[in-house]
Amino acid sequence: MRFSALMASMRRADAGYEAEIPANWMQGRTTYGGLTAALCLEAVLRAHPDLPPLRSAQISFIGPAGGMVRVTTEVLRRGKSVSFVGADLFGEAGLAARAVFAFGAARDSALKAEFVPYREFPAPEQLKAPRREGAPGFALEFDVRWVAGGKPFTGSKDCDVFLWLRHVDEEARSVPALLALGDMPPPALFPMFPYFKPISTMTWTVNFLADPSTLARDWLLMESRAEHAAEGYSSQDMFVWTRAGACVMAGRQSVAVFV
Repeated sequence: MRFSALMASMRRADAGYEAEIPANWMQGRTTYGGLTAALCLEAVLRAHPDLPPLRSAQISFIGPAGGMVRVTTEVLRRGKSVSFVGADLFGEAGLAARAVFAFGAARDSALKAEFVPYREFPAPEQLKAPRREGAPGFALEFDVRWVAGGKPFTGSKDCDVFLWLRHVDEEARSVPALLALGDMPPPALFPMFPYFKPISTMTWTVNFLADPSTLARDWLLMESRAEHAAEGYSSQDMFVWTRAGACVMAGRQSVAVFV
């Protein structure tokens, strides 16, 4: 099932919204993390359609979820310009994810600057699609072009990976679709793995540096960079740019690794 069809299938239920997770969106025994976050955001936007633009998302992945899932939402605070709304996603085993979204109206400001440098790379049309044998089903829902950095499971010393990414689904143009895309890059430690071993994202924070609703469906350049790994856990950063070189998303993840 394509992303837009899955979002459209979400239905109002008692105290929230429900959706059935198809097999192609599973990541091991749980739902792909980007889809989990997108479902939480979709429920928030449906329940509270008058919110200003999304500025930040904080998601904790607490347990596995698959099959039928339910999302409940709660307004935590409505301020003059910023509103915080929470969302909990439940599976058969109970609470699977907890998200807090910050929405903020634009304000006049004397400051306008970008401090994250953009690196020039070949356009995605100039690059070949990678071989995808053995890739999990959710990964096949995205077009990928490898730009720079080591390939997964090659024992590389690289811990900084660049990819061009976009949804396969041409109708995936929503803000939840953008959030789902942001979790697609494999962990920056994967090139350092000598062979496949699982990972599990524990927490993910994403800051939106532009109104995400204004971004057209197009290729986005994503950087995933590990900064630390020890005792079975890793911290990594993520940056996302448009073709024009505007940095539109910045993220941070805490990941459990099993190698």
